[in-house]
Amino acid sequence: MKTFSLGGIHPHDNKLSARKPFKVVALPDVAIFPLEQHIGAPAKPIVAVGDKVLAGQMIAEAGGFVSAPVHSSVSGTVQKIATFTDGWGFDKMAIHIKVEGSEWVENIQANSELRTECNLSSEEIIKKIADAGIVGLGGACFPTQVKLMPPKDMSVDTLIINAVECEPYLTHNHQLMLEKPAEVLMGVRILMQALNIKKAIIGIEANKMDAVELLKGELIKEKGECQHKVSAKNTSVTESVDVLLTDREKVPEVNVVPLKLKYPQGGEKQLIEALTGRKVPNGGIPAAVGCVVQNVGTAFAVYEAVQLNKPLVEVMMTVTGPSVTNPGNFIVRIGTPIEKVLEMAGGIPADTGKIIGGGPMMGKTYSHTNHPVSKRSSGLLLLPNDMAAPLEEKNCIRCGKCVQNCPMGLAPYLLATQGEMALWDDMEQEQVANCIECGCCTFTCPSNRPLLDYIRYGKQTVMANIRARASK
Repeated sequence: MKTFSLGGIHPHDNKLSARKPFKVVALPDVAIFPLEQHIGAPAKPIVAVGDKVLAGQMIAEAGGFVSAPVHSSVSGTVQKIATFTDGWGFDKMAIHIKVEGSEWVENIQANSELRTECNLSSEEIIKKIADAGIVGLGGACFPTQVKLMPPKDMSVDTLIINAVECEPYLTHNHQLMLEKPAEVLMGVRILMQALNIKKAIIGIEANKMDAVELLKGELIKEKGECQHKVSAKNTSVTESVDVLLTDREKVPEVNVVPLKLKYPQGGEKQLIEALTGRKVPNGGIPAAVGCVVQNVGTAFAVYEAVQLNKPLVEVMMTVTGPSVTNPGNFIVRIGTPIEKVLEMAGGIPADTGKIIGGGPMMGKTYSHTNHPVSKRSSGLLLLPNDMAAPLEEKNCIRCGKCVQNCPMGLAPYLLATQGEMALWDDMEQEQVANCIECGCCTFTCPSNRPLLDYIRYGKQTVMANIRARASK
């Protein structure tokens, strides 16, 4: 099976909640909507205290080109626009709404049946995506409309759909494909229409072969339906199961490709290489090699935004852990307190030593749970004390495992030392900006050195320095 060539590891996948149907988390009493739920400029409030709002109503507009608006996921009254403390202890500005129900904006078809016709232009699709506040749901939360407008000097020919879900424990993307395959595929075609391209590849790791077969089956089914339509018009069609036809013309091809189990295959550069053989240059973006990458959850959100006029007001999450009573996959309205989501999974086990937002490799430990779900939320991993306790850190033994397993070809042992010693210029020289923060270095270190922690801290400082220089 296909995979990327440089580095990578094979952690146990621990998919405890695999194939568990989605459960819907009940509405909270108060919903909190952070203004920073994406990469780029924070959103700007367009409501005031005392205003009545509906579910799906925009409550904060995009703050710039690289930004995204925020919409209410509930109907209710704006209580205040004030700070809250996020899961990592930082004060952030947010809109607080007292929940009074779930009355939707009139033109939103929140629970509509599948809609497969989309006759919008590329510009119209991109505008609807931007207005709906869609961002990348693979973790980075980059505003989706920006990715759909690559630089004019870069020619894009391939859409890559990241359905890998290589992070251990997380399973909500897998479940999305099992429950909403037709909607996912329609979202893929809408993205292709926005990019004006003829090819898409959906990459899925081989521990989700049921999703692979289901999506392929949907393509075969749709091809059969199209064949029936064009046959009535005496039009010849291709026999390939990966090519779809409309009544009049051939639709761009969609391929579903199973991938070898290897972390971090969900990284953009690693996934592009695995599926196309193309290598994104250091400092480059996927469009430089003709690709745009979107998460499978983003494709579904795009379908809902374009076809149902539904903005991004809910996310799909995995709540899991060895001691969790009811690990599972959940649909959660943005603004819902994390505590309420945990209750749906049976609460916090008594032996919990650490709660991680996301997965164990790239996720970050929460300092508390009294904060809301946002567009950035993908999972909650509760680790028991025996798995959460820090291991004894020892001196580096120069084994080279971190270098051998780094998928970006960096020297993590050196970057970590430089970060620990605050050698920012040296870190920049060693290309710390190329680190994807996958955690392979920490995972493989026999001396239990927290390499990623030092590198991540240093990278933040280096990137801030780079931005400051660029602004002068």
